[in-house]
Amino acid sequence: MTITQRTIQTNGLNMRIAEAGDGPLVLLLHGFPESWYSYRHQIEALSAAGYHVVAPDQRGYGGTDSPEEVEKYTLLHLVGDMVGLLAGLGEDKCVVVGHDWGSPVAAHFGLLRPDLVRGVVLLSVPYLPRGDVDALTALTEILGPNNYQVLFQEVGLAEAVMQADLRRSLLSSLYGLSGNAPLVSDPGLSEFPSEIPEGPLPEWLTNEDVDYLVSQFERSGLRGPLNWYRNSKANWELMAAWHKASLLPPSLFICGDRDIVYRWPGFSGIVKVLRDISMPNLTKAIVLEGCGHWTQQERSNEVNELLIEFLAGLP
Repeated sequence: MTITQRTIQTNGLNMRIAEAGDGPLVLLLHGFPESWYSYRHQIEALSAAGYHVVAPDQRGYGGTDSPEEVEKYTLLHLVGDMVGLLAGLGEDKCVVVGHDWGSPVAAHFGLLRPDLVRGVVLLSVPYLPRGDVDALTALTEILGPNNYQVLFQEVGLAEAVMQADLRRSLLSSLYGLSGNAPLVSDPGLSEFPSEIPEGPLPEWLTNEDVDYLVSQFERSGLRGPLNWYRNSKANWELMAAWHKASLLPPSLFICGDRDIVYRWPGFSGIVKVLRDISMPNLTKAIVLEGCGHWTQQERSNEVNELLIEFLAGLP
């Protein structure tokens, strides 16, 4: 199996994609701070199972254009990128998989354009309908005023802190939020714990993996990715017409019981009732024991099996 890369024009952007295989289209949307590469194991498995698998670098990341303006990173821009990507691929339907920040993009793709989406898979972050306040305000009420998303709001601050030692920042995030790290007592802790492993990396992560990720952020910087976080209020305002709307396409949710998101106060209970509150056509909600935030990398075999099962069961 060979993963190829090319650039596609979409929604006014040059977007780099990694792809393999032939058959029904599956889009794989990464989160923060990642790239298409976080799905390397899924591209191989799903293409071998008979699917055309495409993993883009999303807006602001890696080989894709990174507009400077904060306001060009709303959910409408991000979903628009996926609509344009389908057109650029010559496809009219897809199954969309999203992890971390890729999960809200995948969910809103299914919410806003169900005519284009056969199914939705969300990793780590479940879909919750638009509520009475924006996501940052709601999260701050849960985690307190010093949570990492508040720290990300000031343009230039998080960029400077992270880019001062990019490799350490990325490695501490990958390790510190994984199932291999000691559990922290404060679920509102920064997205970038200072602790990094002594000795060998976890078996799911190699030095070559870290090298690749570092090279991508050396290329793109962090302004674009952090701008995603700076549109919480704008997203809430733009989504007013979908207030409390359910996600209707068939769906699957997978997370780890050591994922920092799952451990936010109340979230483990929410996962148990997703079908009732937001995802009425949810097929399964799977919680992987001992798994941290990097679901598809930490537990690639289990995630691949669940994805293939879900895909095979779609109409």
